[in-house]
Amino acid sequence: MKLLKQLFQFYINSSIHVALSVFSLSWISLIEFQISYDADVLYFIFFSSITGYNFVKYFGIAKFHHRRLAKSLKAIQVFSFFSFLMLCYFTLKLNTVSLLYILGFGLVTFFYAIPFLPKRFFIDNQYNLRSISGLKVYLIALVWSGVTVFLPLINNDHSINLDVVLTGIQRFVFIVVLMFPFEIRDLQYDSLKLGTIPQKIGVRWTKFIGVLLLVCFWILEFFKNNLILNNLIVLGVIMVITMLFLILSKKEQGPYFSSFFVEGIPILWLVILLLFNYFN
Repeated sequence: MKLLKQLFQFYINSSIHVALSVFSLSWISLIEFQISYDADVLYFIFFSSITGYNFVKYFGIAKFHHRRLAKSLKAIQVFSFFSFLMLCYFTLKLNTVSLLYILGFGLVTFFYAIPFLPKRFFIDNQYNLRSISGLKVYLIALVWSGVTVFLPLINNDHSINLDVVLTGIQRFVFIVVLMFPFEIRDLQYDSLKLGTIPQKIGVRWTKFIGVLLLVCFWILEFFKNNLILNNLIVLGVIMVITMLFLILSKKEQGPYFSSFFVEGIPILWLVILLLFNYFN
């Protein structure tokens, strides 16, 4: 039992779970636009998510406490290194346009963690993008929507039409709402200067806005030129599930309410979509 618990904690802490969520959303994009499974771009996204998230989460710790790292953190460092090698391998398999697109998001990830801008923009002495008041949730949603919608399509030479743009907006809205339970949980830890949405408008209004955004997320599907019934139904199911988790969110959460269950909604979305398409 202790070993299983340690493996589960490693699964969460090493960003495998969040990487699977990003992977799932990317595969969903391929399915929605009726593009064949593209292992190269999907595995690139998976390993780049592990590398990027672990870089952002553990950069400061590794920098200042390298000689005193806990065993678990050292294991994550080793795992991240091999993930980086796999990232490099799959990078070589992508087309040139995809590589240029990736470069932009790679720079955003880098500057999200690394101090580089003047002090007057920040709430503390970190001087990186994640420290700019009120920016974090939108920056994460922008990167997730860009990577999970546009990158898989660009790598498959799919045109960026109205349906793709609407899907990008849907994905942005979905990720913003998916972040709300995390921000509600972190109310007791975050500095008031961070300017998160629950800090600005309170938990009740955050949930209310989240519900409205989820309804918009589903309604946008009706504006697409190629409206597919299976996608519409599955989107509605995911809207309801996400809405329930948002409504149940509170400051005093279980340790895995957000980090496992909420973050796992994209994985559930993929599973439901695959099953739905298989049986229809």
